[in-house]
Amino acid sequence: MTRLRQRLLDELERRNYSQATVLTYVGAVRRFAEYFDRSPEQLGPEQVRQYQLHLVQERELHPRTVRIQTAALRFLYLRTLKRNYRRDDLPLPKSPRTLPTILSQDEVARLIEAAASPCHRTILMALYSTGMRRAELCRLRTEDIDKERMVVHIRQGKGGKDRDVPLSPKLLDQFRAHYRALQHKNGWLFPSNQTRYSDQPMKDKNIWHACRQAARRAGIAKPVHPHTLRHSFATHLLEAGADLSTIQVLLGHADLRETALYLHLSTRHIKTTTNPLDALGLAEPIAEPTEK
Repeated sequence: MTRLRQRLLDELERRNYSQATVLTYVGAVRRFAEYFDRSPEQLGPEQVRQYQLHLVQERELHPRTVRIQTAALRFLYLRTLKRNYRRDDLPLPKSPRTLPTILSQDEVARLIEAAASPCHRTILMALYSTGMRRAELCRLRTEDIDKERMVVHIRQGKGGKDRDVPLSPKLLDQFRAHYRALQHKNGWLFPSNQTRYSDQPMKDKNIWHACRQAARRAGIAKPVHPHTLRHSFATHLLEAGADLSTIQVLLGHADLRETALYLHLSTRHIKTTTNPLDALGLAEPIAEPTEK
């Protein structure tokens, strides 16, 4: 391990960044260094600008992905190397704000029924029933399932915060069946399926594959990934009458404005809004006269 990599890891740990963010940032810095075949310590804003153009023009990456890569380089230069750069020297690309994909309840049911294995079925049910992020699901332990209070403890979620979400009786039954079938019972509810990592939790890429495989088997054309089920969970709660503050707590959002996004996705709220055209005193529909 290089001295710079260790400094970066130490700074990320000192600031209590999540393991997922650590892996993302370290990978981004490594790819940046490999592109120029030089240590990042020998590079600066001009090389960051060139690299951004490479990601956009040559690799054609989504602006959101380029933004994440740039955030990693910002952290490296401003936080780790303590370079006296202005934030404008390392600009973050503007990312278009688009509404996420939402599945209907029928599509969620089809997705779960199309799971490639009982384990994948458990994963899909847990994602939809709790609104967990995939990294949070990977780290779920047996002691986090509180069947007395019927809640699931989500520990050290995004921002290092714990929270509780309701435990569905259907999900509890599925958890029990899933746990009984586990070959290696080491405390993780979803242990790694690789023998040499049997004491570790499942990698989050397995959660991603479970969603994609089930969507393909179910014939769902929409792009489906773990966050799709999180968005669907929140939207369906809102449509069922839950208030935004409750949904904010269940999702672990720090800002209610993040949760307000689901107002744009809820068909109940859209359908109950009076269209201004309907308030006008217009005549009955008029069609063009047909030619004889």
